[in-house]
Amino acid sequence: MAGEPTELSYFQLQAYVGTTKHMGGLESTHELIARCGIDEGTYVLDVGCGAGATASYLAATYGCRVVGIDAMEEMVDLARARAERERVGERVSFRVADARRLPFDDASFDVALCESVATFVVEKEQLVGELTRVVREGGCVGLNEEAWLKTPPEEVVGFTQQYWGIEGSILTVEQWVALMARVGLEGRTGEDLFVRTYRVDPRREASQVKRYHLSDFWRMMTRTLGLYLKNSAFRAYMRQQGRLPRRTFDYLGYAVLVGWKHRPWVLQNL
Repeated sequence: MAGEPTELSYFQLQAYVGTTKHMGGLESTHELIARCGIDEGTYVLDVGCGAGATASYLAATYGCRVVGIDAMEEMVDLARARAERERVGERVSFRVADARRLPFDDASFDVALCESVATFVVEKEQLVGELTRVVREGGCVGLNEEAWLKTPPEEVVGFTQQYWGIEGSILTVEQWVALMARVGLEGRTGEDLFVRTYRVDPRREASQVKRYHLSDFWRMMTRTLGLYLKNSAFRAYMRQQGRLPRRTFDYLGYAVLVGWKHRPWVLQNL
């Protein structure tokens, strides 16, 4: 279990509480699973696995093998504990790794998934290029990432990036598609890349809860409440978190994107 966070950042707090979130919740994950054709025989890489909810869900529901990586050791510890609780440890493994420099050979996986991770880094093209490199020819890369739906005011851009601790820029859907094409991802033969854009919908967001058990919610609640009661900096942080500019979600949504690898690709091509 992660100790009390040493800094009040978005990801440090998620690791402390024991949660992983991305836009669209479990419904977006289901869409990626379906579009990528994941089944029992699929070998999946889950990049930015967080607390391991998606990786364990894939192994338990589809019977596939999954490797999850995350940059935070605290998250990897949570993911391993979840896999053991859900009795899927023989099909799931986790390790600390940088998504921009994946420690895997070329063409190691059938599918690479990345949900609300590439948005947060500056080197988005390098990251997606690495996903493409480690997927076999004929395999695919599935993304679920934040995206601007229309040009936002500067106030919304600055506050949104500060709110979630986003180091790089949030891309438009068109920029995500262009980036995937540059690293060699294409649509199925004769088709375009798969792209579906969403506005933030409370109903879809609520599907997050289907990832967790009662014990997870109890831990999240008690840890959050305990930190709030004893840490004045956390109370100030939470007050600031409630101040998103009005109409932010008129501009900010997310996109589910899937591309296929039809030819060899290495990072040096970038």
